[in-house]
Amino acid sequence: MLAIVLLTVFVCLSVVAAEFVRMEPSINVFQSENWKAEKVLAGDEPISAIFALKNDPAKLAELEREFWEISDPKNKRYGQYYTLEQLREKYAPPQAHAQKVVDYLKSQGVQNVQVSKVGDKIKVVMPAKVASAMLNTEFAQFRSVLSDHVTINRVTKPYHLPKELSDVVLLVDDIVRFPAVRRPLSVPVEQQQTTSTDPQFNSCGSNCPAFTTPSVLETAYSFSRLNSSNAKSSVSVAEFQGQYWDQTDLTNFNDACGVTGSVATTVGGNNPSLCSKTGCTEAMLDIEYIAAITDPIPLTVLYSGTYSLLDFVDNLMAMTNPPWINSVSYGNDEVQQTSTEYMQTCNTQFQLAGAMGLSILFASGDQGVWGRTGYSSSNPVFHPDFPAASPYITAVGGTNFVTKSTIGAEAAWNCGGGGFSNTFGIPSYQSTVVQEYLTKAAAAGVLPDSKYFNSTGRAYPDVAALGGQTNAYCVAYKGGKYGGVAGTSASCPVVAGIFAQLNDVRFNAGKSAMGFLNPFIYQNSDCFNDVSTGINNCPSNAAQSGIPGFTAIAGWDPATGFGSPNYACLATRV
Repeated sequence: MLAIVLLTVFVCLSVVAAEFVRMEPSINVFQSENWKAEKVLAGDEPISAIFALKNDPAKLAELEREFWEISDPKNKRYGQYYTLEQLREKYAPPQAHAQKVVDYLKSQGVQNVQVSKVGDKIKVVMPAKVASAMLNTEFAQFRSVLSDHVTINRVTKPYHLPKELSDVVLLVDDIVRFPAVRRPLSVPVEQQQTTSTDPQFNSCGSNCPAFTTPSVLETAYSFSRLNSSNAKSSVSVAEFQGQYWDQTDLTNFNDACGVTGSVATTVGGNNPSLCSKTGCTEAMLDIEYIAAITDPIPLTVLYSGTYSLLDFVDNLMAMTNPPWINSVSYGNDEVQQTSTEYMQTCNTQFQLAGAMGLSILFASGDQGVWGRTGYSSSNPVFHPDFPAASPYITAVGGTNFVTKSTIGAEAAWNCGGGGFSNTFGIPSYQSTVVQEYLTKAAAAGVLPDSKYFNSTGRAYPDVAALGGQTNAYCVAYKGGKYGGVAGTSASCPVVAGIFAQLNDVRFNAGKSAMGFLNPFIYQNSDCFNDVSTGINNCPSNAAQSGIPGFTAIAGWDPATGFGSPNYACLATRV
């Protein structure tokens, strides 16, 4: 006991003597209306943190150049991907920088220290009293007001690093940002009509009358179920804290809908017993549909106990054989405590993953142009999503069928996320189509006033798929229940599943994985079902029905991108 007390005193005294530098100074809010502070953490409670190292600007510029070359189907280097070891050799910060952080942490009594395989992050778990002194801040436990079984530990005021560490560390992750907890956008069965024009809507039986089903998607997007798959093919869905999955529900879904989806591997753990309480509806939506589309391609569920995108991508790249196609139904607004340093660090991770040939797709959000921040009459500006607005990932928006229960033309879902980044410029792969949209929308009188958005920012989504509430997705959950779920959380795994099939086509032809998808998508825009009606203004009530949003028009638009995928056409282009 005396030794522990002396160690704690030593830690406090040595940290007090240090010169501190405030980190991520643009962040000034340390609370969220969706998270309630429960108790101060100042003892032995475990605090997880990720120290992200600074990168050499010259190396970052070189990574960017190589990323675009490797990702462009028109470039001779297309598909010439790197291994993780090769990327570490080329792009990792100096090993001495990582060692400097490790040595400092251990000098403060922190023993649970792990350097990432790419060499640019140090993951730690340390007692709250040590973390508070070392970072010159305070911690508290917060509980989600939307999902009360979810808790996180976060700082309650700015955090700092001793100057000797701030010289080599860009930021500390998993201690600041308040994530947006996924909640299913449920559509009660009784709200759906019991009969439909096209029989595919009833292909999951009486449990899901007039719902979107795997058969609906097959017809709408011109793909078939696979009888076999190439040994190289693989696909994943990402789930975060508290979103587990249950085999009983997956089996029920397969039986009801006549499909054979399965999970090959779960990484990061699973707690299916929780599904009987919470439903695990979001995870079951992801898994049931991506499995139905891709089986027998091996499906991995990547579970992360944190909400850290850096941790997710790092764990993905560190796998012995990381899945080639990865669907992530997660995001937040750029302005919601997401510093520029953090977003740039995430972008570097996305580029590294792309340089390995990994495709990462993100849902574009379910709040239209207003984002999770929402509409405010006193400050009506659009709130772009991150990471959907990152130039280095593929963003998937949402649609509805124009005519309910009839497979055919689609319209923009009014709550599908889309818009323009306030942080990142327009990447070259989309510069032409974005300018065409701005010109045509202005001429048609449907372009929102410039005060609402940044017309020079990275525009999203890139593509879209069914996600709205007109014909919600049939989902099996809670060990025997069925219900309707909507959202781009449905759209994203559907598009990812179709690209997993396209990757399989390439592998069967002896080709490489597709890698970062956007250059291919923008070079083959005619292989998507164009959406030219609808607006993503997402009014929360009738009084807001006239608020602005982006209107879908012919060609690319920031409501649905190029539209939904036509597999039959795309399979001829890969």
